[in-house]
Amino acid sequence: MLVSKIRVDFLEYMEIEQNRSQKTIQNYDHYLTRLTDFAGDDLDVSNINTELVRKWRLWLNKLGTNTSDELQKNTQNYHLIALRSFLKYCSKRDIPTLSADKIELAKSNRKQVTFLDTDELERIFSQPDINTLAGLRDRAILELLFSSGLRVSELVSIDKSHINLKRREFMVRGKGQKDRPIFISKDASIWIQEYLDKRDDNKQPLFVRIGKTSKSITTDGDYFRLTPRSVQRLVKKYALLAGITKHVSPHTLRHSFATDLLMNGADIRSVQAMLGHSNISTTQIYTHITDSHLKESYEQFHAKDRR
Repeated sequence: MLVSKIRVDFLEYMEIEQNRSQKTIQNYDHYLTRLTDFAGDDLDVSNINTELVRKWRLWLNKLGTNTSDELQKNTQNYHLIALRSFLKYCSKRDIPTLSADKIELAKSNRKQVTFLDTDELERIFSQPDINTLAGLRDRAILELLFSSGLRVSELVSIDKSHINLKRREFMVRGKGQKDRPIFISKDASIWIQEYLDKRDDNKQPLFVRIGKTSKSITTDGDYFRLTPRSVQRLVKKYALLAGITKHVSPHTLRHSFATDLLMNGADIRSVQAMLGHSNISTTQIYTHITDSHLKESYEQFHAKDRR
């Protein structure tokens, strides 16, 4: 059976039985299409073997992007993860092909986590012009991102009816269609309430686009849900205005949220739950925080003056 034919069934299986997000399905479709781009549209599932995968990996390693002459190792691994899922599906349907456990992911360097310290956070929070509706919205966005650890995709999907500002908690559906509780600070709830008090519309999205010339409430219907890209742009803009030279994105505020929790004594399992990580190893990118306490422990419990 041709890969191109089974791929359609596999993607439908992901959508209906696995309940995966449309974005994940689109990505898997893209990665598997690259396999047939390499091997040909007439690639039969039974012809997928370790040698074909080895040559495909070499091809991926030399495949450039708009910004680089080659794919990053993490991106190459995404292709392999998609192929492994596809092979597992074939095995479930008793379609003869390569065993998924024959595919090993490439080792990749762990990215350095960037986060903002207290001074940087205060500077970026003070940049929006809170005398305008757009400024109130942006201040609420910045406060909520840091207060909650939300992913930007989760942030823009929130409706007004989802959030309880009195209890300062709500549920969000994250990666893998998994629900988790979100808790927010008093400061974040205050800024969200001020922003909502200035809005004069019945639109459900919590964060909406506002006309550039809007100085107060607009009545022309210019209310649309913000996109992740819009939030990325506004976070970057306020970071530059605050004089922060390192790259700052919504995910930087998520990192800052996790860092703040760990530095103040939260255990890593609790942080894992609040971030919505399915695997503890993902949360362990924040071990640089606990590492900073190692010398203190060493000095306190071992490095005694013996003279």
